[in-house]
Amino acid sequence: MHFVYIVRCADGTFYTGYARDPKKRAKVHNAGKGAKYTAGRRPVRLIYSESCESRSAALKREHELKRLTRKQKQRLVASCRR
Repeated sequence: MHFVYIVRCADGTFYTGYARDPKKRAKVHNAGKGAKYTAGRRPVRLIYSESCESRSAALKREHELKRLTRKQKQRLVASCRR
C-alpha cells in the first residue's frame, strides 16, 4: 500500500509527502532524519493520510496536495475528521 500524508510542524506549517507507512515516516521526521524542511520544525504530528493503489498514483496525488493552498489543506484535513 502507498500513502500520501500531511504532518503539522511545531511552527504550524504543513508538510506533505509520500510513504509506505505514514506513522513510521512521522517518527522518522521527528527523529530529524526526514526532510530538511521538517528537521528544523519538530515535533511534527501526522494529521492526514490517504491510501493510493500504486506508487505512481500516490506521487501524483502528493503533487496535487502540494499545490493546494493552506486553507484548502485545512478543509481537507477537517473533512476527514468528521
